[in-house]
Amino acid sequence: MMEHSRTICNLVLLKFLHGFILLVLCMMSTCPESAAFPSSTLLGNESDRLALLDFKKRVTEDPLSVMSSRNHSVHFCSWVGITCHRATQRVLILDLQDKQLVGSIPPSIGNLTRLIEIRLGINKFHGEIPQELGRLRTSESLNLSFNSFGGKLPTNMSHCTQLRFLDLLSNKIIGSIPRQLSSLLSLTTLKLVGNNLSGTIPGWIGNFSSLTGLALGRNNFQGSIPNELGRITTLQIFLVGDNNLSGMLPSSIYNISSIYSFGVHINQLHGELPPNLGIMLPNLVLFLCDINNFTGNIPVSLSNASRLQRTDFSTNGFTGTVPGESLGSLRSLISLNFGENRLGNGKLGDLSFLNFLTNCTSLKKLGLGYNHFGGEIPRSIANLSTQLQTLYLGVNLLHGSLPNGIGNLINLADLDMTDNHLAGVVPEEIGKLEKMKRLALSANKFSGPNPSSLGNITSLTELYMGGNSFEGSIPPSLGNCQNLLKLLLNNNNLTGSIPKKLMELSTLSGLLDLSGNYLTGSLPSEVGDLVHLTVLNVSNNKESGEIPSTIGRCTSLGGLYLDDNKFEGTIPQSLKDLKGLEELNISSNNLSGQIPEFIGKLGALKYLNLSHNDFEGELPKEGIFSNVSGVSVLGNHRLCGGIPELHQPTCPKNKHHSSRGLLSPKVVIPISCALAFIIALSCFFGARSMLKKSRDGLVTSRSYKDWKLGVSYSQLVESTNGFSVDNLIGSGSFGSVLRG
Repeated sequence: MMEHSRTICNLVLLKFLHGFILLVLCMMSTCPESAAFPSSTLLGNESDRLALLDFKKRVTEDPLSVMSSRNHSVHFCSWVGITCHRATQRVLILDLQDKQLVGSIPPSIGNLTRLIEIRLGINKFHGEIPQELGRLRTSESLNLSFNSFGGKLPTNMSHCTQLRFLDLLSNKIIGSIPRQLSSLLSLTTLKLVGNNLSGTIPGWIGNFSSLTGLALGRNNFQGSIPNELGRITTLQIFLVGDNNLSGMLPSSIYNISSIYSFGVHINQLHGELPPNLGIMLPNLVLFLCDINNFTGNIPVSLSNASRLQRTDFSTNGFTGTVPGESLGSLRSLISLNFGENRLGNGKLGDLSFLNFLTNCTSLKKLGLGYNHFGGEIPRSIANLSTQLQTLYLGVNLLHGSLPNGIGNLINLADLDMTDNHLAGVVPEEIGKLEKMKRLALSANKFSGPNPSSLGNITSLTELYMGGNSFEGSIPPSLGNCQNLLKLLLNNNNLTGSIPKKLMELSTLSGLLDLSGNYLTGSLPSEVGDLVHLTVLNVSNNKESGEIPSTIGRCTSLGGLYLDDNKFEGTIPQSLKDLKGLEELNISSNNLSGQIPEFIGKLGALKYLNLSHNDFEGELPKEGIFSNVSGVSVLGNHRLCGGIPELHQPTCPKNKHHSSRGLLSPKVVIPISCALAFIIALSCFFGARSMLKKSRDGLVTSRSYKDWKLGVSYSQLVESTNGFSVDNLIGSGSFGSVLRG
């Protein structure tokens, strides 16, 4: 019986021990690290908490109140932007990206020793990146992009050997890439774009065998591109554009067939591109080599890079023809720019490649300007992608007319054909391009009227039609273009008056140039509605009448050119309100009167031309009038004075201050009338007296003195009773009057 009892007790004890062990194991698996490792974990948690609170202190602006959750009532693992390890409660991720925070990173961030990711991009952090980041040896990702961090790259980051992603894009970091960072062999992405880094691109980057993205653009790197970079066979993104790099592209780079994004633009690189470029880099999606010194032909093999979407060869020295058939097979092509090269031969057929580009149904941008393309624009241009938004053909040797069918390009927003030899009439169908924002047809030989259908393009912001032979009047329909900022119709054969509706386009904020035409009539008073206009040029026309005083409301004007017209009258006083005016030319008109003193007080004025008018009086000496190189008053023969360098005659001394000291008309006119009345009255009484004397038969033999008086001295004595005071009528400052 006792043996049986012992057995039962042992069983109960075993079950108890088993349950206890299970309980302990359960607690170890679910409780925080402090339960299993009380000393180290408690210290780690506290250091994390203090580091996060210190970070909060360094934030000086927090418009979204992101940091308000950081208080003692809530565990730091629940704070906004904090992710902790579930078991250890140590901080793993610090994510405050795009929170509009302003401040700096404290050195105590190095105490967050279990951090794996730091995401502080798109804020306004400043100061230097602390060296203490080097203590984060388990960190795999650091994103500080789009801030204002300065100083040099911290060398202690070399200890972060687990780092895979480093993004410092768009900051203000200076200096060179330190040699110490060569230890970051785990890097897959290195983005240093948009800083002020200098020196050379280190060749040891070629040891980063896992690197897929290398972006070093928009810095001040110089020297050549290291040949060692060709060892990074995993590279997919290679962007080193917008630096001061020179030399030739290393051939080893072309061996990295995995590259799909290739950018070496805006440098000083030279040499020729390999003919088999498209074969060596078959995965290209982006290829940018613009603004360098490359020469030779455009590689025909580009057709092999069938995924190519955007390519820019502009501003180099490429010659020869455009491989149209090759490019026509690139069905994914979105943007193609060959501008500013020496392509074409100035002959017929230079643009025949456009026939093949009609296959590129996704094409949105086509740049062919500033080359040697000749011949006519092929009709196939009307069959280009209806998605086309930008078409540049300016500054070439093209002739012929603007093809019909141009209205098919319904999404065209920017059309530039300036400086060619295009002629004929601009078709009315151009008004179908209702999404057009910029239309540039200047410096050609277009004739006929300006299409009235231009008024249908209400989205138009810039219209350049100058330097042609357009005739007729300015279409009033242009007043419908309520988004117009710049309008140039200069140097044509336009006639008629300036439409008032055009002057009501208050959106005009750049340049309004109507110069070099045959426009007549007066400048509409509605010109005062152009309150945002910076330059107004109506020179070299036949405008007449007075300069409207309303022009003083155009307070944004920096340049006002009314020269070579028939304006008359005086300079309106309202021009004194043009405080920002830098250039004023009203020469070769029929203006008169005095030169207002306020012109010398226009502080921004740097150029003033008043020549060949009929101004009079003394020239001011202050402001622009003290700068002989900035003022011209030639051909105003009634001007005087001014600084000696202007070589004007001296003003007469009896006309001190010239006509500026004369009485105003309000005073002169009454005085003149009074004098005229007195003279007339004197003449009347004089004539009457002489008539009476002739009737009385006065003798003519008396002395000259008596004749002047009209009566003898003895007669005066007798009639006034010896000049007695009894005969005194009155006295004044000029004498007394006696009764006789």
